[in-house]
Amino acid sequence: MVQHVVDLPDKEERNKAAKSLIAIMGNLNPHLRDVNDFKHKLWDHLYIISDFKIDIDSPYPIPLREVINEKPRRVLYRTDHIRYKHYGNNIELMVMTVAKMEESAEKQAYIEMIANLMKKFYLTWNKEAVNDDQIFKDLSTISKGAINIGPEMKLSETRDILFKNKKKNKITKKKF
Repeated sequence: MVQHVVDLPDKEERNKAAKSLIAIMGNLNPHLRDVNDFKHKLWDHLYIISDFKIDIDSPYPIPLREVINEKPRRVLYRTDHIRYKHYGNNIELMVMTVAKMEESAEKQAYIEMIANLMKKFYLTWNKEAVNDDQIFKDLSTISKGAINIGPEMKLSETRDILFKNKKKNKITKKKF
């Protein structure tokens, strides 16, 4: 159909045929109506299908072949080493940020929240019980000794965390 439009000798006829072809393309792809500016996308597709040979009056700027054929930029991935992959890089960033804070009740609250989150992540990825002392040791290692927690801090119970994880998994499985 596109080749037929390209081969039409009169530009007026090509414009009418192109508008009809755009309407057909829109009917064949109704899901495109949910996309912002779907008409513009259809006109671009018409040019691409015709290999940019179609000579019509488009209501939108004609797409450039170079822009469409341009390769995407290479995504640079982080190359830094994450020592505790089950905690992730964000936990390490949070620990380092809290380690730089001045001593206060707010800092202690952050430390407790991060430690509980670390315990949750540990249990999520390792599926075995963990002693709070292990979490405190990891927290101290990640902070390069800036954060040291005594035995007075109590973290969430392992069974509570595992129960919440199981409950969340059951709810997710039921939806699918």
